[in-house]
Amino acid sequence: MQDLQTIKLDVQDGIALVVMNNPPVNALSRQLNDELTATFDWIGDMPEIRVAVLAAEGRVFCAGADLKARAEKPMGPGDLPAHSRRTRECFHSIRECAKPVIAAVQGPALGAGLAIAASCDILYAGEAAVIGLPEIDVGLLGGGRHAMRLFGHSRTRRMMLTGWRVPAQELYRQGVVEACLPTADLLPTVMEIARTIAAKSPSATRLAKHTLNTIEDMSLRDGYRYEQDMTAAISATEDAHEARRAFAEKRPPVFKGR
Repeated sequence: MQDLQTIKLDVQDGIALVVMNNPPVNALSRQLNDELTATFDWIGDMPEIRVAVLAAEGRVFCAGADLKARAEKPMGPGDLPAHSRRTRECFHSIRECAKPVIAAVQGPALGAGLAIAASCDILYAGEAAVIGLPEIDVGLLGGGRHAMRLFGHSRTRRMMLTGWRVPAQELYRQGVVEACLPTADLLPTVMEIARTIAAKSPSATRLAKHTLNTIEDMSLRDGYRYEQDMTAAISATEDAHEARRAFAEKRPPVFKGR
């Protein structure tokens, strides 16, 4: 893995802890963008990693686009398409990572920060977390389609048209996050969920995430048919045979990821 400047990465017991560290507000600079993409591509290819946790240093999860850098260095011909491509591929690298990704959102996740959180598989929030689309106030758009993965029609449009930020308790009430926790309890809780996933068959979790990503925009008929095909593929793995033997023998399974 390359030397990282805006990310802290720690891998232990099958869990990759990825911590954004781009003070003061973890704005999505080009470096953070590229390092997130490279990190999640790397995680997806590392067989010893079974699950990832995405967190952030400081009081802000991610404040969105790096507007200061944009102001200091205006874009020239070709720069905007290249920037847009890099940004969307960053989000896709999280969503398409072969391993499940759990977000620990301790503070504001705004604009691109919303898209980063929405690209994760499971979300937990600290009490100080808010999720919003403030771009309307700075002459931009972005993150609306990602917000649709988390919120309904009216709520998404209210957020985009007014810049309203949804607080953590409301995120939990709506089922956007699994829990709203005191900040001190957030990462320990998320790491416990990560350990639960890491104990499962890596073959099964990999195929399960791939299946969920694939069927998300399918019809009920087509999606369930695809899921049935993936069920057949999972059931033929060595891990599946081991799971059934362990169940019959009343012992913990020993998975090999095959």
